Amino acid sequence: MVTLDKIRTDMAELFKSDSNLKSVEVHADTLDEALADAAVQLNTKIASLEYEIKEKGFEGFFGLARKPWTVVVYQNAKLAAKEAGIAELHAFGQDSLNEEILNADKDGEFFVHHFGNLLCLKVTLPIGEGKPVNVSDVLNELHRPDTVNLDEDAVKKFVLEGTDNGYESVGSYTRNPVNDAVFVIDISKDELKATCTINPPSLGGADVSFEQIVTALKGQGVVAGISEEKITSLVDRPVYNIPAVVAEAVLPVDGRDAYIAYNFVTDRSQLKAKEAANGQVNFKELNLIQNVVEGQLLAQKMLAERGKSGKTLFGKYLEAKNGKDINLPLGKNVTVDTDGKSILAACNGQVLLVNDKITVEPIMEVDGVNIKTGNITFLGTVIVNGNVEDGYDIKASGNVEVNGAVGASHIESDGDIIVSQGIVGRDECKIECGGSLWAKFIQNSQVKVQQNVIVNDSIMNSDVAAQKRIILQGKRAQITGGHLFATEMVLAKNIGSAGGGTETVIEVGIDPEAKARLMDLLEMQSTNLRELEELDLNIATLENLKKVRRRIPQEKEDSLKRFLIRKNEIVKENDEFNDEIEKIQNHLKQIRNIGKVYAQGTVYSGVKIFVRDEKDEVRADVKGVTFYYEDGFVRRGKFVQPSFDDIKGPDGYSAN
Repeated sequence: MVTLDKIRTDMAELFKSDSNLKSVEVHADTLDEALADAAVQLNTKIASLEYEIKEKGFEGFFGLARKPWTVVVYQNAKLAAKEAGIAELHAFGQDSLNEEILNADKDGEFFVHHFGNLLCLKVTLPIGEGKPVNVSDVLNELHRPDTVNLDEDAVKKFVLEGTDNGYESVGSYTRNPVNDAVFVIDISKDELKATCTINPPSLGGADVSFEQIVTALKGQGVVAGISEEKITSLVDRPVYNIPAVVAEAVLPVDGRDAYIAYNFVTDRSQLKAKEAANGQVNFKELNLIQNVVEGQLLAQKMLAERGKSGKTLFGKYLEAKNGKDINLPLGKNVTVDTDGKSILAACNGQVLLVNDKITVEPIMEVDGVNIKTGNITFLGTVIVNGNVEDGYDIKASGNVEVNGAVGASHIESDGDIIVSQGIVGRDECKIECGGSLWAKFIQNSQVKVQQNVIVNDSIMNSDVAAQKRIILQGKRAQITGGHLFATEMVLAKNIGSAGGGTETVIEVGIDPEAKARLMDLLEMQSTNLRELEELDLNIATLENLKKVRRRIPQEKEDSLKRFLIRKNEIVKENDEFNDEIEKIQNHLKQIRNIGKVYAQGTVYSGVKIFVRDEKDEVRADVKGVTFYYEDGFVRRGKFVQPSFDDIKGPDGYSAN
């Protein structure tokens, strides 16, 4: 049912919508020019305009009898309402707050002018803690010899309430038109600027009003760029005999060119070494590598912008240049997202700007790892053409290939590690990899690999653990000192040393990681049991004391509670340890490949061989032997050369 209230509500909304609409009447040679002109005046896009043709134009014949188009153009109602809503939000939001901050504590002002035959007054009220206008100051200004009458009550009212940013009549004066102020409007030859020069009035003469200046501008054909703000300022505070700008053309604004916003540092000289909290620079962490992962956003093209056309004071169209487009700087191993402007990494690696093109390199090649490079952390393969010097580390998600030697360093890799000239660890080197390790020799190092260790020469005084095999196949193929673990087998020419010396221990038929974890768990469990014994003793002592005295000091009561809580924690931890220990022990028992140790040459006395936790300590030198497990004992048999056809090494490397 349609009610009167509903009609009123709908009419109010329609009125509000219509009041938001802005329209202009435009004259132009073509309809397109008219719409472009209107878009400039309404500060919007042509696509957002609607129009009515008031008078249709005519091109004429050879330029003769041409007739311009007259079009009334206005904004789309929905867009206008949307913009009005945004403007309303701004009016009550941050913009209002900023304006209040800028205008905080502003004194009130008054302006007295003679317009026509009237005395006119404009009063602005103070803001914040600003001082109000003094009535006596206003009256003194209004009382002149030529004043005929003055409404002092109206003056007092306006001083108290303000004049709403306009002029109000408060009296009259004896006007002598000969003494009126005279002004001249000058328009620049390029039609971009109009100035107003005012000669001051004499006593009894009228001031120049806002309406007079606007009328004069329009009378000279100015249809765009009239500045109400500047005219108002000139009327309030007239500057005499000096040209003041009152209208300016709407200048065209060229569109911004497209550009690339990079998500990485393109100037490598800007990459800086890490700093500690105390400001000290760590020159081993030079941060020269910018790692990226597959799919990571590397850069984005910011699209070119269309230019905003302008308009001279006389309404002539001023064309603006549109921004220039650019091609995406695509190098190797990058891809473009579905939006057509986002550049993504197509693989893991380091991002570089090569010949102004974005490139992801999955392989990093350096001459050596030293003070020049610092430590290297790289999502890909690292190739070192020289040495890895003492104290410098490498972490890579791919392979690590060192064509020189490795010193007292730490190298981690998810793939294989290849060291051409061997590893001299000085008891400080750690090697870990998810694949296999290939090296000429290993000395005084800790090695932990998920597959095989293949060495051409020797392993000396090192702890080496391999989930599969440890193979020495060179002329010397010597294992001297250290502790070697392998799940499947260990192969060497000679094991131990003729004079005894450092202890050499070989363990096979076990999972090195599981065995190491088992040892850690047993150690933690032992520590917990010792602490548990001490806690039980303390708890028993305090509980007995409580029974005898019925009450103990609060400090001891708190200690008892703390001991009981810790006891429960240890019991829970030990239960978890027992579960994990049982799982590991079952895993070790179920390993199918029971493991073997092969020695083509000599196994010297003093060497300890463990096969599935069963021990065989060599009492006298033995040659050409294979150690294996049978019936709960470590047995010895003749040496038989095993096959390694399943091991595929890098180029130039072989297990056979």
